[in-house]
Parts: sequence; C-alpha cells; structure tokens
Amino acid sequence: MKAHEVMRQVLKQTSAKRIAAEMNLSLSLVYKWAELVEPGAASGSPLERVGQLQRITRDPRIAQWVCEQGDGFYIRNPQELAGSARLMPATNGIVQEFADMLATIATASADSTITRDEARHIRRRWEELKGVTEAFVRAAETGSYGAPPPASPAPSR
Repeated sequence: MKAHEVMRQVLKQTSAKRIAAEMNLSLSLVYKWAELVEPGAASGSPLERVGQLQRITRDPRIAQWVCEQGDGFYIRNPQELAGSARLMPATNGIVQEFADMLATIATASADSTITRDEARHIRRRWEELKGVTEAFVRAAETGSYGAPPPASPAPSR
C-alpha cells in the first residue's frame, strides 16, 4: 500500500483536525498527505520520509523503532524462502527452533531470575525463531510446498 493510501485509511478513523492540532500543523497539510503525488515529486508526507530514510540507510533499527511506536515489533522478510526444502524437514526445523527457544528460556530462568544478558539472549533467539517461521509461512503462501498429491483410490474388492 502506498503512503497516501495509508493516510486515507487513517483519516477515515482519526480526525485530521486532531492530527493537525496535536502536531501543530495546518489541516490542509494533513489532508495533503492523503493525496497521490506525481512520480518524482517530493510529497513531504511523514510516511514517505520514513520510507525514504529506510531505503537510503537500509538500517532495520528505523523500522524497528516505528514498530515499537505502535507497540509492535519488526520482522525482516526472509531473503530465501524455506520452500526450497521439503515440507516435513522445514516443519521439523521450525519445531526444533521453537524447542531451542524454550531451552534458552528454561536455562535463563533456572535460578528464578533473568539477567540483562540472558534477556538479550532470549530476545536474539526469539528474533531467529520469528524469522524462520516467517520464511516458512511465506513459502507456504506462495505455494512453494505445493499441494499434497491426490489420494489413491481404495482397492476394490
């Protein structure tokens, strides 16, 4: 979805007057963010600017920060889809990643306390698990695993 389309949707749910007042901007500027801009023209839209900053820097901390503002988290799309593998090994890989995540949590909490380093290690494992799972889901969505073969007819007696 394009930035102006997102803003159109947002303005259906949130008052442009409220946005303008709380951001100390003109109402017309807020409405302008919801308009299509000619290719190559600078829109000034905050969404466009954040997107431009992300494209220029390719630094995931920008996307992560934006996600955190919405009480969410950022998961980078996988470069390689898991579909190059067969379905069962890919499924088993996710189960193993999940087991590794649980082992990390169990080890960290064994003494009934989690240190900052342990929390960072848990976060790192969690991010890895989310990435592997996202690759699996995207591969499934694109049909990389294919449909199961048709069932063979039962032998007649």
